[in-house]
Amino acid sequence: MHSILAKRRWPGYSLLLAAACLLVGCASVNPYYDATKKHHRLNGFNNNYIDNWRADQPSFFDWQLERWQKTLPPQDPARVRLVEPDLAYLKANRSDASVTWVGHSTALWQLGGLNILTDPHFTDRASPFSFIGPKRETPLPMPLSSLPRIDVVLISHNHYDHLDARTVRMLNEQPGGPPLFIVPLGLDLWMKAEGITNVHRMDWWQTFRVKAATGEVTIHFVPVQHWSSRTPWDRNATLWGGFVAQAEVNKQPFSMFFSGDTGYSKDFADIGARFGGFDFSQIAVGCYLPRWFMQQQHVNEEDAVQIHLDVKSKLSMGVHWGAFRLCDDALDAPIDELPKAKRKLGVADDAFVLFALGETRVLMRGLKP
Repeated sequence: MHSILAKRRWPGYSLLLAAACLLVGCASVNPYYDATKKHHRLNGFNNNYIDNWRADQPSFFDWQLERWQKTLPPQDPARVRLVEPDLAYLKANRSDASVTWVGHSTALWQLGGLNILTDPHFTDRASPFSFIGPKRETPLPMPLSSLPRIDVVLISHNHYDHLDARTVRMLNEQPGGPPLFIVPLGLDLWMKAEGITNVHRMDWWQTFRVKAATGEVTIHFVPVQHWSSRTPWDRNATLWGGFVAQAEVNKQPFSMFFSGDTGYSKDFADIGARFGGFDFSQIAVGCYLPRWFMQQQHVNEEDAVQIHLDVKSKLSMGVHWGAFRLCDDALDAPIDELPKAKRKLGVADDAFVLFALGETRVLMRGLKP
């Protein structure tokens, strides 16, 4: 979700941003344009199954006006469980496949001897500003500095709740050298402007292999239905997507999927058909109201459970909830709504779960090096 969305107590800011967004035109040029790929455009990128560039898109201005005129559903951030992270295990682990939820879409994956962060966000606001914009309403379970050295960072797209400039600068300056940042096409140029050079850019369906202590981890970049922007003038100028990571754990193939930020689309059936299923999936599950505005860009709990089925996941974790109120739904809504969606679609309660902040789960035990 584009995190420069204003809170209701700053109506002037909302109106100014909305007016600016109306002025967006073909202000960018796609340096990676490939006429053979249908999701490429001369001025940016498009989704596979809807047109990002159509004239009749739902109005951000109408949403903000509606939001100002109504009372949002109540929320209770205290319902989001917090546990003491097992930092000793995280620092020692080089063989198990594990996942730790940090908050929102940020998670630490440990796979194939690598420490992998998804969409890292370790600051107080999902915003270009430190003094305005959506504020973190639940505590970080640990500071970035307490984690083991990060080897790889997967960034799904450039919205402020997924690409936090201060966090990536901290990662780039971590002791022991910067991680490898794996990013969508176009975000490599943003990284370069930030002074970050250990970057690998990817297009949909491309594959990249990262050497690890116990072999290698194969990273795939896959299509999902979303959009990109960090200013009113760069809409869809950079690509967005999800990630697949594959490695051997205990001499067995093991696979993990991250949906990034997404609306529901046939892309997930395509992903499930191509990869044949996943041992673990990290699927967006929050920030989806009002549906008339959010449906094509964010999934609700029922959509998320359908994605779990489409990609043939053995175990899924819901993310994109529990930290920031970016949309009209309460940040704790999935606690109530995910169980209903699982019952409706016939998915076992323990097959799609919500972690506590700071919680680690060992997904598969590995051979000790």
